[in-house]
Amino acid sequence: MNNTGGIIVAAGQINDNGGVSPLFQIGSISIIKRIILTFQQAKISPIVVITGYQSLEVEQHLADYEVIFLKNENYDSTEKFDSAKIGLNFLKDKCKQVIFTSATIPMYTSNTLSKLIKTDKQLIVPSYKGRAGHPLLINCNLITKIVEYNGKEGMRGAINSIGIIKEYLEVEDEGIILEADEIEKLDGVLQYYNDKLLHPFIRISIEKESLFFNSRAKLLLLLIQETHSVKRACKHMALSYGKAWSMLNEMEKSLGYNVVERRHGGKRGGKTNLTPEGEDFLTKYQRYEDDIRQYASKHFYDIFEEVK
Repeated sequence: MNNTGGIIVAAGQINDNGGVSPLFQIGSISIIKRIILTFQQAKISPIVVITGYQSLEVEQHLADYEVIFLKNENYDSTEKFDSAKIGLNFLKDKCKQVIFTSATIPMYTSNTLSKLIKTDKQLIVPSYKGRAGHPLLINCNLITKIVEYNGKEGMRGAINSIGIIKEYLEVEDEGIILEADEIEKLDGVLQYYNDKLLHPFIRISIEKESLFFNSRAKLLLLLIQETHSVKRACKHMALSYGKAWSMLNEMEKSLGYNVVERRHGGKRGGKTNLTPEGEDFLTKYQRYEDDIRQYASKHFYDIFEEVK
């Protein structure tokens, strides 16, 4: 696995330490949407959003953005690090490294993320004029030790407890140190960061008589593969149970074979898994999607040289 996953903690209450809602708009888009778009520009996948307070509103707001939702059910009585643990545990065996951030730091460039990713370090923190900021890059082989930490110093304490040297990457990106409630400062740099969001975005679908597969259907299959349950998959992607089965039935009708296998009853209840044919189709779609997006990105910047 050479991919880089992303974790965005957006679980805290609005009034926590003067915090700002992840749905608060800076410019024309919300804080949380801005972070996700920046992550996607840097080809970070999968992206996990940890919700808590306003979870339903956040999930509905981001339903079409190919992100996975994990809820901290105890958000009102736990710390930010407890939310981070939920995301770290979920991604630890799904990628090589993770970019971790809080929704309280909403504005930095995808170029900064790409620089962090390319360092190939165990643990690295961006800094601006000597001040450490967010997001952090964490190698997945550190996660087991990090989540074992139960002290009171949060992520900083967890990192210090594992005895690894924390390295810093100096970047020309003031956004890594700007909090979401520093409205005047963010307004002053808003146009610069908006310009940096310009990028090609390709939506890839497969049709027969009608559309039957796209990135949302891909996420549904990936989550069924992970959870062995359509119901739990739906919970992680803000999708109704009935809609999920409609998508699966349409998929199978168009492809001419079963994509999922159902197991009913028994002591442990029913399970849903992908069939071998379903797994093969999903793998081919992911390969096709990756190839198309790489081609589109390269040729976009070859043609529109002024936006590099």
